[in-house]
Amino acid sequence: MKQFDVPVKYRSPLITAVKEKRKLEDRLKKDFTPTELDLGNLKVFLARHFGFCYGVENAIEIAFRTVDENPGKRIFLLSEMIHNPQVNADLQKHGVQFLQDTYGKQIIPFDEINANDIVLIPAFGTTLAIEKMLRDKGIQTEKYNTTCPFVEKVWNRSEQIASKGYSIIIHGKPMHEETRATFSHAAANAPAVILNDLHDAEILGGFIKGELPTDSFYEIFRGRYTEGFDVKKDLGRFGVVNQTTQLASDTQEIAEYLKKLVMEHYQLDSTTINQRFADTRDTLCYATNDNQTAVSGMLETTADLAIVVGGYNSSNTTHLVELCEKKLPTYFINNPDKLISPNEIQHFDFHTKTELVSTNYLPTVRPVRILITSGASCPDAIVEEVIRKLAVFTDSLDGVERYLHSINH
Repeated sequence: MKQFDVPVKYRSPLITAVKEKRKLEDRLKKDFTPTELDLGNLKVFLARHFGFCYGVENAIEIAFRTVDENPGKRIFLLSEMIHNPQVNADLQKHGVQFLQDTYGKQIIPFDEINANDIVLIPAFGTTLAIEKMLRDKGIQTEKYNTTCPFVEKVWNRSEQIASKGYSIIIHGKPMHEETRATFSHAAANAPAVILNDLHDAEILGGFIKGELPTDSFYEIFRGRYTEGFDVKKDLGRFGVVNQTTQLASDTQEIAEYLKKLVMEHYQLDSTTINQRFADTRDTLCYATNDNQTAVSGMLETTADLAIVVGGYNSSNTTHLVELCEKKLPTYFINNPDKLISPNEIQHFDFHTKTELVSTNYLPTVRPVRILITSGASCPDAIVEEVIRKLAVFTDSLDGVERYLHSINH
């Protein structure tokens, strides 16, 4: 896979050594057991896959190269480059300005930008309307477009099934940048509707079977369907695609539920189902799959707690937290400063969207066993800082140096 030029401050000697060792031992990526770091009083179990993915590294490389190559020019980002506070803060320190927040709320009016400015399209992509607006202003988009190729894969797949007469059902968070972009691209080719979860899919099933009044569809899914959507016609033949950072198992559950419903309602079998339902499982992102599978593998290990590191508005990171919470106490933090002391940790509750302070999170019995992973937009350097801080709290810092020495020799 291509090697990207990202700032060295995001790299980690410890994590790089761990990942290189695992890569050599498991080139086909079939082993999803975690890596054990025995640091003495602290045993850390690192997920097999975590941290920067292809799309994130590509976006970061383009962004910082653009800054270096264009001194004196105004450089804007449509919204956050990726959902990581450290990376976005670094870009702002280099003079990059955000035009919108992560939910599409305008920060700097588009009227204030012109053809002499540079506008970076973030890794999530953007809508066709915004792309057209930028082109109409004479602003180049191709050179500064950091859209993840795996997001574009979803758009291409949507276009392919639309050309065969299918409508598009998108599993995604309705307000997420990527979902808004995918909806825009899908809507250009076919009727489309966004489902947030399985509950939405079950409601949609009621309309497919004619059990719910058609008019109520437009209220329940307000703002989430294309103009002119015809419930009876457009739900008669469709395919399911996803926001690439959703839980793969959730997307699969929604797709399987709707497929089974369609088969029963229209009395179809495995040879005729494609008359009504398109197979679109290949739109799941490899990194999302790998990271989620690695967490499942990590959770087979006996541990006292789990720590997940990443941006609080990161969808893929939130899903890793969701998986861990099912098995053991889990703390979602966005930087090592949230580890206040051996007795206090400040962490994010994604259910209530609030930060909490918990006490006595580290057990007193030694060694402490901690599972650690991070989101696809979290720098490895942050993960190493978290490990080192935990090592300080457990009098295991010399164990980090011993481990580094052993893995490098």
